[in-house]
Amino acid sequence: MYKRIFIHALFAAVLAAIAALIYDRIYFFATQVDFSSIVNVYTIFGSSILVCMICSFIFYGLLNWLKDKGETLFNFIFSIVSFTGILLPLGMSLPLEVKSPELFPGLAVPMVFFPALAWFTIRPLFSHSA
Repeated sequence: MYKRIFIHALFAAVLAAIAALIYDRIYFFATQVDFSSIVNVYTIFGSSILVCMICSFIFYGLLNWLKDKGETLFNFIFSIVSFTGILLPLGMSLPLEVKSPELFPGLAVPMVFFPALAWFTIRPLFSHSA
């Protein structure tokens, strides 16, 4: 069972990272502000994989512990953690050489939701009945 959850997490991480990279490029062309010293391909892929792998362990544990209610509780926890996660980019201190630091939350805050969005989007492909 964990193999299916692991593959689900891996696909969700890749989907979230691709979405974040596309959003990063769109944001750059819209604002002409480069935050690549802070948010780059490596940090985007690394954070997406880290979040989705941690979520896979939590999801597996909740499914084993609570059986029927595990997925519902996981979805609730993942949503709450995603919403509280916006505090990270809002409270981040940027280096002084970064141009237009006030635009950084506009880039980073939406990216916080991409792992959850990707997880919930592809969940039907990896459900128990599939």
